[in-house]
Amino acid sequence: MKIAFIFPGQGSQAVGMGADLFRGFSQAREAYEEASAVLGFDVAKLSFEGPKEELDSTINTQPCLLAAEYAAYRVLAGEGVEPALLAGHSLGEYTAAVAAGALSFSSALRATRLRAKLMQEAVPEGMGMMAAILGLSGDVVDDICRALKSGYAQAANYNCPGQIVVSGETAAVLECMEIAKERGAKRAIALQVSVPSHSRLMEGPAKKLAEYLFLEASIKPFPVPVIGNADAIVLSAPDGLRAALVRQLSNPVRWEESMKVMQAEGAQVFVEVGPGKVLSGLLKRILPDAVLFNVEDRTSLQKTLEGLKSLGA
Repeated sequence: MKIAFIFPGQGSQAVGMGADLFRGFSQAREAYEEASAVLGFDVAKLSFEGPKEELDSTINTQPCLLAAEYAAYRVLAGEGVEPALLAGHSLGEYTAAVAAGALSFSSALRATRLRAKLMQEAVPEGMGMMAAILGLSGDVVDDICRALKSGYAQAANYNCPGQIVVSGETAAVLECMEIAKERGAKRAIALQVSVPSHSRLMEGPAKKLAEYLFLEASIKPFPVPVIGNADAIVLSAPDGLRAALVRQLSNPVRWEESMKVMQAEGAQVFVEVGPGKVLSGLLKRILPDAVLFNVEDRTSLQKTLEGLKSLGA
């Protein structure tokens, strides 16, 4: 029975994430100790205690979320659970690369810290935003974005049927939200992020990130395939993974397609590894019959281990 691990992206962070596993497992403590040593601040303290405003700052969110996900992955590995396939939503793709054995944890921490810094610096505060459009298809949202009169916006996340996130210039995203409601959207919700991710506004940061990933970061051959979310394809070689990590910064996350590719590759059981159940909620709408588990604390870990055992996985 093929097990797929999926790792969430920015927005899943919460004060207290990772604390329970930290208290219960040496593998989690070691992950946080390494993260603090690499980044030069107490990652555990910020993740467990906040303040929320500081944790929610993109430059901190990304490496802290990576640490929480990697700690949970290490605990699962320590329990003998290993994936046959991996994928991560946006930032989560970096954790997938580490779990695959392609990228060292320390390199991923540096990459996500740099990625966050470049993203924050790329667009002045208030000039970019993102919004979730609920109840319209991707094709309809694409049509709306092409017809905008107030500026540039595009679909940034094709998350699941009826949930598309748009990203771009603030005025254009606001216009998109209004037109979407006129076209029958159930809701149009502004997201609490100021960085217009997965849009062409991130092309500059993507080029600078490429310099690190291609010239400085060591990406090794990896035995466990990663489903790249920008193109929904199976990645199995270092250069392909490097290119995918760069490409996803300025291109849409094709999560719905990626999950269908995972299923086509034989994934029968999906485990969301890291804080929250955002990806589990999406997966229920993409693959209603999929077997789902999650691991974010000792309770969910125990339920997952018992569930996998009952399935013979």
